[in-house]
Amino acid sequence: MANEIALSRAVERVQPSATIAVTTKANEMKRQGIDVIGLGAGEPDFDTPDHVKEAAIKAINDGKTKYTPADGIPELKEAICAKFKRDNDLEYTPAQINVSPGGKAVLYNAFMATLNPGDEVIVPAPYWVSYPEMARLAGGDPVFVQCGPNSNYKLSPEALEQAITSKTKWLVLNSPSNPTGAAYTKDELRALADVLLKHPQVWVMTDDMYEHLVYDGFEYWTIAQIEPKLYDRTLTVNGVSKAYAMTGWRIGYAGGPEKLIATMRKIMSQSTSNPCSISQWASVAALNGDHSFLAERNEVFKSRRDMVVNALNDCEGLSCATPEGAFYVYPSCAGVIGKSSPKGALISSDKDFATALLEEEQVAVVFGEAFGLSPAFRISYATSSEALEEAMKRIKRFCAALK
Repeated sequence: MANEIALSRAVERVQPSATIAVTTKANEMKRQGIDVIGLGAGEPDFDTPDHVKEAAIKAINDGKTKYTPADGIPELKEAICAKFKRDNDLEYTPAQINVSPGGKAVLYNAFMATLNPGDEVIVPAPYWVSYPEMARLAGGDPVFVQCGPNSNYKLSPEALEQAITSKTKWLVLNSPSNPTGAAYTKDELRALADVLLKHPQVWVMTDDMYEHLVYDGFEYWTIAQIEPKLYDRTLTVNGVSKAYAMTGWRIGYAGGPEKLIATMRKIMSQSTSNPCSISQWASVAALNGDHSFLAERNEVFKSRRDMVVNALNDCEGLSCATPEGAFYVYPSCAGVIGKSSPKGALISSDKDFATALLEEEQVAVVFGEAFGLSPAFRISYATSSEALEEAMKRIKRFCAALK
């Protein structure tokens, strides 16, 4: 029998994605004929806009199927520069733009380009599951700052100040947030920027992927826009996945200092090479084209959000804040801890709650432990209103039956 290959120490520090695991389990149960309602996936249920699909078809017919520059075609970089100026009043040149196979690749390449063993990355919790794991893969150490419901799931300037050390290399800011939907106001970002100005060794990675998914008249800002003195040490990350319903097209992008962008390009040249050529041309159409569909879709998301929040707050033992954006809610399940389910499962953690909910009521959610803040769970309301209404009935029934 052959010896098993020895795995790298970096990989052994990393946990698999809990959100992907939940979705995989739910899909497997569906294939077995079980009526599962999956609320774990972080992708819009809307289709990619027609003009974007048409641009992709034209690119195929025009033979745009060859290798491209490692980090993006000039036309897409120009479109991204125009987007940053139009939406965020940020001036970037094409040499300051990176295009990668998805937003996750942008973040990973930036960490790989900058982190050395012992470098620290401040990650406000709850966090998207991949931030700490990518930092670990790149050799860094995630430093978690608890941002619970008392702070509306947002990082305070006092907590940021306390977390910064001489080893701090990056602060990760995600607004609106996955998993909570919380978004930072201009004043809140201003307060964080004031702290960062005192610590010139700290760089800022802003994950703005949900920028266009905000509700109730919320005004969106990103930190380099608020404080120009942070421009030279901020990587402003975005992508087409969420706003344009293009998750499978795998295009993320960022604007940042030219040296960092060049180093990320070097990493890509020896790893993935270029993002899909067809997806790049589709993204040019997305960024430069008509955006009127966003308002209509956001109204649908807002209606779903309000229905889900109201329903969860009507469940015994649950409480749920109303988030400013994205398509997630992050209800606390503290009131059900210690109870038992109808089938005898002891609910001693949010993971127990999510497991029993899936097995006994066939509703798939992601437990809060995966996001670094318990006891809670994440629901994605990026699915049909009919499915959400049925899921809320099941969750309410489940909670009412706990003893």
